[in-house]
Amino acid sequence: MRTARSRTAHPVLWAGCAALTAGAVLCVLGWYGVSGERFAERQVPYLASCTVPGAALIVAGAVLLAQGRGAAAAARAEELYGLLVAAGPAGSGEAEPPVTAAVAVSAELAMVPGGTLWHRADCPLVSGKPEAVPVDSGVLAGGELRPCPICEPPGPGREG
Repeated sequence: MRTARSRTAHPVLWAGCAALTAGAVLCVLGWYGVSGERFAERQVPYLASCTVPGAALIVAGAVLLAQGRGAAAAARAEELYGLLVAAGPAGSGEAEPPVTAAVAVSAELAMVPGGTLWHRADCPLVSGKPEAVPVDSGVLAGGELRPCPICEPPGPGREG
């Protein structure tokens, strides 16, 4: 669903394009003037009157374009947020809080040889893998493995 919004470009973008164009024209005029003069003292007026202001206009135009695009993106984000808020929650009535189910609940621990984590046996990262083996308490006590951040298994010093 699209909303009716202005199709005209942001004025800052137009100003940036105009400054870039004017700067490029001044730089070309300055280069043309400098290239036609043999002596350096005759080249300085072209540098001072065309090339330096042209370079400044190019920088200003680039800054205006960057700022204008940021403002346009922020306006679009605000528009999308307004549409999201106006749509309201899906379904009828009040929104219910999401039900979070535990990823894994098994008390048995498993690991994959060569891995760096220990898991609950029903963790999605090890369940169904034929190479998964039960964890030895000596390996846990040795500190070679870390608990899985997905299934958060119990281990030494942790309640299960």
